[in-house]
Order: sequence, then structure tokens, then C-alpha cells
Amino acid sequence: MPLVSMKEMLEKGKANGYAVGQFNLNNLEYVQAILEAAEAEKSPVILGVSEGAGKYMGGFNVVVAMVKALMEAKDVTVPVAIHLDHGSSFKKAAEAIHAGFTSVMIDASHDPLEENIAVTKKVVELAHIHGVSVEAELGTVGGQEDDVVADGVIYADPKECLELVNNTGIDCLAPALGSVHGPYKGEPNLGFKQMEEISKTIELPLVLHGGTGIPTKDIQHSISLGTAKINVNTENQIAQAKKVREVLKDKPDLYDPRKYLGPGRDAIKETVIGKMREFGSSNQA
Repeated sequence: MPLVSMKEMLEKGKANGYAVGQFNLNNLEYVQAILEAAEAEKSPVILGVSEGAGKYMGGFNVVVAMVKALMEAKDVTVPVAIHLDHGSSFKKAAEAIHAGFTSVMIDASHDPLEENIAVTKKVVELAHIHGVSVEAELGTVGGQEDDVVADGVIYADPKECLELVNNTGIDCLAPALGSVHGPYKGEPNLGFKQMEEISKTIELPLVLHGGTGIPTKDIQHSISLGTAKINVNTENQIAQAKKVREVLKDKPDLYDPRKYLGPGRDAIKETVIGKMREFGSSNQA
């Protein structure tokens, strides 16, 4: 099955009360694990690629080639989107689109609203010509994503969300509502009141960043309020690292990377399957 944009899968999720997981890629094992999980669960899936991870893996063209080759090798039949996570500029979004990404995020949330609208609209115009979906962000998600560090959280304003949507033509919106990138320090405090108001106002699928560590009841509440895409990366990284440490602790002389990265890959797959079931996307492909 060819790569697809995430527009249809998110609209279907929002209409039917479930969310599609975006699971970020960091190397070959992540692609293998996430695709295997999606096929096993018959779940649509979004493969997230940050600019830093894309560079680490050899560039956007390498990432797309790797994903396509593995989808063919594993005979993947479920819908798969490959998505630029937190694109920093029109240039980077364009690079991803021309490399074969089927979805991009333009994150101009750190700019004034007028500038955010201007660059987002430009990305949408290019992306939609190529059948690529676009995600934008408002407010500030806390924590760290690659080299971008945010101190604290700034909640998205519902009126600004409507203005951004009406003036850009985006396909989904990530309003910052209390989630963070990376592990939480204390309990998450999501702004459900604002989430409900934004969802009713813009009628687009909402995106929840920082899905690691959010209690299941809060995940389910978010989905009921229009969240149709939930991003997960840290939880997979922690699961992989824990398993690799366990293997090397038991066998300190082990040097074949397949013997410790393989179990790490299986830990990622298990984690992703759990998230798909939690988000309700299993058997929705």
C-alpha cells in the first residue's frame, strides 16, 4: 500500500471516536517496530520525523526510501503517513514534501499570530498541490523537542485558533493545552475546557503533543473532545533503552548490535501496540 496523507485517517478518527498515533522514528529499528505493530493491530499509523532525527538518519530522502522499502518488504496493508514533526520553516517543509513526505507540520507557534498565519498559509499552498496534509500549532508545548526548549506552557487561545484555521486551510491543529515533550514533572494538567471550546469552534481534528505519561482517562477525555492524533516518542525511547540496558547487563560481553537492538526493537513494538489499543485505533484500518 502506498504512503498516504493523514487527512482522511484523522477525519475518520474524529468522526468515530478514536485517535491515530504518531510514533517518531529515530533509526531503522523504530521503522520496523512501528510498521509491524500497525500491521499486527490493523491500525492506521503516522510515522513522525523531526528535523534532527531526519538528519541523523541521513536526510529526508533516506528516511522515505527506508520506509517505502520496509513497507514493501513487510507487505504492509494499513494506511501509513510519513509526517514532518515540528517543521521549523517553509524551506524545511518544502524539502520534506519534495522528498516524498505525505504530511508536514509547520511550527511557527513561537512567532506572532500574523507571521504564523503567513508562513503556514504558504506551506499549505505548496503541500495541497502535492496532496500532502498540513498540521500547525498555536501556544507553547513545554519540554524539549530536538534543540527546541520551551520553558513552561502557553495555552492556545480559541479565537486565535479560529483565525489561524480560517486564514490558512490547514488540515489539523495542535493547540498547546498543557502537555509537554519528554517526561512529565508531576501530573499532567490538560486544559479540557479550552480543548472543548477549540474543537467546537474550528471543527478540525485536534493534535495532542507529548502523549507520553498522560493517564488513560485523560487520553480518552481528549479523544472525546475532538483529539484525533496523539504524538508519542519518549515512551518508545525509554522502553527501548531499558531493554537494551537489561540485555547488556545480563551479557556484558555482547557486541553484536543485532543481539541487543533486536530486543530493543521488540520493546518498541510492544509499547506501540499498547498505545494503539489505548487510542482506539486498533482494527480501524
